Amino acid sequence: MGQALGCIQVEQSTVAIKETFGKFDDVLEPGCHCLPWCLGSQVAGHLSLRVQQLDVKCETKTKDNVFVNVVASIQYRALADKAEDAFYKLSNTRSQIQAYVFDVIRASVPKLYLDAAFEQKNDIAKAVEDELEKAMSHYGFEIVQTLIVDIEPDEHVKRAMNEINAASRMRMAASEKAEAEKILQIKRAEGDAESKYLAGLGIARQRQAIVDGLRDSVLAFSVNVPGTTSKDVMDMVLVTQYFDTMKEIGASSKSNSVFIPHGPGAVRDIASQIREGLLQANATQ
Repeated sequence: MGQALGCIQVEQSTVAIKETFGKFDDVLEPGCHCLPWCLGSQVAGHLSLRVQQLDVKCETKTKDNVFVNVVASIQYRALADKAEDAFYKLSNTRSQIQAYVFDVIRASVPKLYLDAAFEQKNDIAKAVEDELEKAMSHYGFEIVQTLIVDIEPDEHVKRAMNEINAASRMRMAASEKAEAEKILQIKRAEGDAESKYLAGLGIARQRQAIVDGLRDSVLAFSVNVPGTTSKDVMDMVLVTQYFDTMKEIGASSKSNSVFIPHGPGAVRDIASQIREGLLQANATQ
């Protein structure tokens, strides 16, 4: 009914292109407008001013001859003050933008190695945006944002990259583990050396105490029992230590069976053997 009376309604964020007898006449803003069709006025079409998005997938190769699929997202919109150019100059806006994206990506990515392409995504996006902005401004469009959302190499290349990364991390882990083992062995050796050193000090002190005790025992026995010689005292000390040793062997629950000659004569023989050994050692020196 509105069109029959020559009235049309233009929606928000949209402009209408008015023609008179097939020639561009005006750009109609959102709202209600009167178009007397009897005077040759008509609406040629509508143009949205909303931001639109175009996802472009471009296959190219890097400087190290790795083929990749680069996915770019282009956000653009028509300018209200250039609605005439946006409506009449391009027959297919999306195809035109896609062609420019292909051109820039296939000129930029082949100059970069694969790793550099991942690192310089923003630089690639900036190059695409600059080229599109310069080209599409002549057609009444504004490039709002350009994003490189994905760089996807071949599946075999991705698997190889993951294997390289995994091998590198395993090498680092092995190096750290070896270093830890080295530290443990060093600390274990230091602890063993310290333990043996302290054990040696203990044995030396024990022997010193034994020598001091024997000396004091000999001196005390000689003083308290007149007429005894050093030999008599040493024989008595040896007998005492012999019985102490027998007592310790019998008291230990973990001792194995030990067969030794026992009796007064055996004690004398042991004392004689010890004395002869000491005398031979002194003679050798």
